[in-house]
Amino acid sequence: MSRFLVEDCADECMNANKKCRKKTCRQWLDYGEDLNCALVAVRKNGKMSLREVADRLGVSFVRVKQIQDKAVEKLTTSIDF
Repeated sequence: MSRFLVEDCADECMNANKKCRKKTCRQWLDYGEDLNCALVAVRKNGKMSLREVADRLGVSFVRVKQIQDKAVEKLTTSIDF
């Protein structure tokens, strides 16, 4: 699904205030407060703490921190100095 279509889907869910049912979507979360959509979560909440992200993903804070550390490592090593 292209980015444009995913954003349209998130808009539709927000406008209708209904949870997304497209579980195959990459942005789908099992978190009803944010209408089961990661894009809706970001639009509603803005920046979130690692604990808030962990709650939405259903994983531990430590696991989210590990993922963040690995992502930062990849970004810093991919930059040519």
